[in-house]
Amino acid sequence: MRLKPGRPRLADYRRYFDAPAASADSALTVTWAGVATLLVDDGRSAVMTDGFFSRPGLLELGLRKLSPSAPRIDGYLARMGVHRLDAVLPVHTHYDHAMDSAVVAERTDARLVGGTSTAHVGRGGRLPEDRLVIVDSGQTVRLGGYDVTLVESTHSPPDRYPGVITEPVVPPAKVSVYRCGEAWSTLLHHRVSGRRLLIQGSAGFVRGALAGQRAEVVCLGVGQLGLQPERYLIDYWTETVRTVGARRVLLIHWDDFFRPLHKPLRALPYAVDDLDVSMRVLSRLAAEDGVQLHLPTLWQRTDPWI
Repeated sequence: MRLKPGRPRLADYRRYFDAPAASADSALTVTWAGVATLLVDDGRSAVMTDGFFSRPGLLELGLRKLSPSAPRIDGYLARMGVHRLDAVLPVHTHYDHAMDSAVVAERTDARLVGGTSTAHVGRGGRLPEDRLVIVDSGQTVRLGGYDVTLVESTHSPPDRYPGVITEPVVPPAKVSVYRCGEAWSTLLHHRVSGRRLLIQGSAGFVRGALAGQRAEVVCLGVGQLGLQPERYLIDYWTETVRTVGARRVLLIHWDDFFRPLHKPLRALPYAVDDLDVSMRVLSRLAAEDGVQLHLPTLWQRTDPWI
């Protein structure tokens, strides 16, 4: 954690909030709900990463054990028009990704999909075993209208709660119980349209892990990325965006997740990240590669394949 005060001004990046809006004819849409929560929907079949809506404040995080907020979860699912999901896919099992995932899966009759750590979050949330899907890296599973492949990745450095979860996480639980577990690069192939999407929820990577994979669109996590050396940012872009041949990138996981979603979003403070650095370097790389770069707008249905 740095001593630099303040936080980046989102107004400085107003022009990046221009991801193409979905239309009635869109074959597939992506809706961002903060951090790495994304709804991917074709109107008949839908999956969601994380489903993190509770967003406890910093004081609560330091003083109390954490429990999912049912009113917030239900309210935001209703706002998104989500009644049923084929799957909930935590990108890893830190609290700001997986804390609400079992409740979201229960509310939407979804399967909870991931590694053994994700399964323990589901067990703690009393999901039945037949709703827990444990996958290996590189394994493709059919979930509704999508073929989903989870490829093992890493958390962005530093990982404050490394390791795996070895027993059910029963809320209320300390934040430290939500260890990272398996971090995933999540690849979705929409079978009807043929469209492909990579969701890189954390700004970590394994060299060569995505070789041979393809995706026209990447939702690229940038949390903590701005604190890394510039060489790391270049390598991260290369191992994700360049490797899969993406032509459009939506940057996620830049918002202050200690702030509830009913308040205007703001960037993470300089103490824990530097969005200004990320935007400067990634904008340059996107221009060099002819890639369209965007910051998504909260709740907006987008069609990034346009």
